[in-house]
Amino acid sequence: MKEQFLHCEEHLDQDMVKIEVNLDDITGEWLGYVMDKLFQAGANDVFYTPIYMKKNRPGIMLQLLCSQNKVDEMMNILFHETTTLGVRYYPLQVYRLSRNFIDIQTTWGKVTVKQGLYQGKVVQTAPEYESCRILAEKNDVPLKEIYLQVWEKISQLK
Repeated sequence: MKEQFLHCEEHLDQDMVKIEVNLDDITGEWLGYVMDKLFQAGANDVFYTPIYMKKNRPGIMLQLLCSQNKVDEMMNILFHETTTLGVRYYPLQVYRLSRNFIDIQTTWGKVTVKQGLYQGKVVQTAPEYESCRILAEKNDVPLKEIYLQVWEKISQLK
C-alpha cells in the first residue's frame, strides 16, 4: 500500500450554488442522459429525490451543486434537456475535507482507496468504485468480493 497524493486541502468553498428542478413528466433514460451532461459541464454533484407534486402526481426533484460561474451553463442544460418550466437556485457554502488516495493490493490487483481527512486525521475511507469495477470485470469476480477484500484490508490499517 502506498500513498499516491494529497488531492486538496481542507477548506470552505464559498462560491457554490444548489440548483433544483421538479420534474413529473420525464423518463429515467432522459434523467441519466441529463446527469451525464451536467457532470460533463462541471457539476460537482447531481442527485434525484422522489417527490409528490401538485394533484399528488409522483415526480422527481433533480438537484445539483456547482460553482457560481457554472450556473448559466447548468440552466441551459436543464431548460434544453428536461421538461422543467422553472429553476430554483441559491448560494451555499461547502466545507470540504482534504483527500488522500492510497493503493490497496488485493488478490486481483490494486484498488484505489479515497480517504477524507478532517484536521489532519482520517475520518472517511472508501474504495473507488471504478477501480473495483475494472478489477471485477478483468478477473470475472463479483464486485462485492472485491469490495469485501478491500474493506478487510482497510480494517487492518487501523
